[in-house]
Amino acid sequence: MTKIGIPQEIAPGERRVAVIPDTVRALVKAGATVLVQAGAGAKAFHADQAYVDAGATVVPDAAALWSQADAILKIQPPMPGGPGGKHEAECLREGAVLVCLLNPLSNLEIVKMLVQGRVTAFSMDAVPRSTRAQRMDVLSSMATIAGYKAALIAAEIAPKLFPMFVTAAGTIAPSRVLVVGAGVAGLQAIATVRRLGAVVEGFDIRPAVKEEVESLGATFVGPKLSAEEAQDAQGYAKALSAEKQQEAQELLRARVPQADVIITTARIPGRTAPRLISDADLATMKPGSVILDLAADSGGNCEGSVAGETIVRHGVTIVGPLHLDSMAPVHASQLYSRNLLNFMQLMLKEGALTFDFEDDIVRDTCITHEGTVRHAATRDRLGAAAPAPATTGGAVR
Repeated sequence: MTKIGIPQEIAPGERRVAVIPDTVRALVKAGATVLVQAGAGAKAFHADQAYVDAGATVVPDAAALWSQADAILKIQPPMPGGPGGKHEAECLREGAVLVCLLNPLSNLEIVKMLVQGRVTAFSMDAVPRSTRAQRMDVLSSMATIAGYKAALIAAEIAPKLFPMFVTAAGTIAPSRVLVVGAGVAGLQAIATVRRLGAVVEGFDIRPAVKEEVESLGATFVGPKLSAEEAQDAQGYAKALSAEKQQEAQELLRARVPQADVIITTARIPGRTAPRLISDADLATMKPGSVILDLAADSGGNCEGSVAGETIVRHGVTIVGPLHLDSMAPVHASQLYSRNLLNFMQLMLKEGALTFDFEDDIVRDTCITHEGTVRHAATRDRLGAAAPAPATTGGAVR
């Protein structure tokens, strides 16, 4: 019978928990033993007693949990400051299983540690984008929350009201919001901003998302490209030719001065975020305008944005928010936990973990196994580049 451990997250600002009590019930029903570190769910408002009532055993501290667990389920990648002051990756038992948002392309040193410990590591940000895998798509779940929260933060910071008001003192025109990137986060931001009453434009290079943007009541802005030019087989935006990139940039640049608020969401997994708004573009914006750069932690879509900070340039307030999903820890934990359960049910058979690498979801999500790197992109990155600094887990889709 597999012992599954749920530790308390130690990343600064992290309030989520990987597994909530309802998911514990399902894991126990599947034959697993579940160990939960005392206080693991407290920041997401799940008491230790709720885990006990669901069938888990609450252990007193991190050292007891990591030393006993056959598999560790968490959110953030392993970090320094684990039991006994060791790196969490070093606290995993040899041959143990780790499931988290590993971000392997940005955490190559951690990958090496997992290989050395012969840990079988699965990264939830590597779940393939397929119909069958949608129930396990953590990135989309967290991006939904990030897009929603971004819209609310923008509305709070902006010096203008979002909706139109007709008053005895005159009519207040609605704010104009530009959302750059129409992935899950961008679409949720568009939907939320529209509900708040603003006039919205959604920019993306992929023609396939035009209908989705317009269905939310926004105006679509994007260059004229074929689907083959604009996106890869996974649905992500592709790198454009120099000519097409210039065309797209000029189109975006023309919309920037008209926006009261810009929300940017463009990210490339494992790489620096594309720079879409330059300092020169900022100078064309109206004083008091606001930019929320959801890619600030991976380099930023806006020149000058700083992860975790709010700065002002050319009279424009630029916010680089971190941990937007942790700002709604109850629902974020609920969604993550459900995604995780759906994934674990692929491998948990009569209380034991089995790895069917013929299953594309199991195969594509596995980063390390039996002392080797199985994930092709991570293996290539390890061979081609110096290790990148560790980053926290999560990405906006």
